[in-house]
Amino acid sequence: MADQPVDLLVIAASNGENLKLAERFVEGASPRGASCELLDLTTLNLPVFTPRIKGDTPPQGLSALEKQLSRAQRWVICAPEYNGSIPPVLSNAIAWLSVQGSDFRALFNGRPVVIASVSGSGGMELLVSLRIQLIHLGAQVVGRQLHSTKSKPPRQETIDDLLARLLQLQPLTL
Repeated sequence: MADQPVDLLVIAASNGENLKLAERFVEGASPRGASCELLDLTTLNLPVFTPRIKGDTPPQGLSALEKQLSRAQRWVICAPEYNGSIPPVLSNAIAWLSVQGSDFRALFNGRPVVIASVSGSGGMELLVSLRIQLIHLGAQVVGRQLHSTKSKPPRQETIDDLLARLLQLQPLTL
């Protein structure tokens, strides 16, 4: 991970089908001339966020995670649906990131984001929940999203369309 800005960071919130989906987004960015990195949240060992530990020393790896997210102009988040909502690894990371600094929206505010899911039930509840949370944090969530299942796998045309939409957006200067 270098200190240079990247056009796109693709975030995987599982090490299964959504990691494979994230890899497809990464592969699709290169032909568009976009610099891109993959972040697998399942490789992080962030402790569960609680208000009791908020004031303690930030967990190891949080600073590097925040830096990697900050360097990327745009994000794609690929996540499965967990019990009708956001998977714990993603929710926990967002919780930790939102308590860093004096503005909980700072990292997210104005950032273009695509959301995508491969889930057993299609992931619609996840996509709605994640969209609401990201918008609350100030992100520019692309209107189109990708939801798929094993019986309705992600189509390359949809991935390509989402990348084209996302790469046209610029982070807002606030």
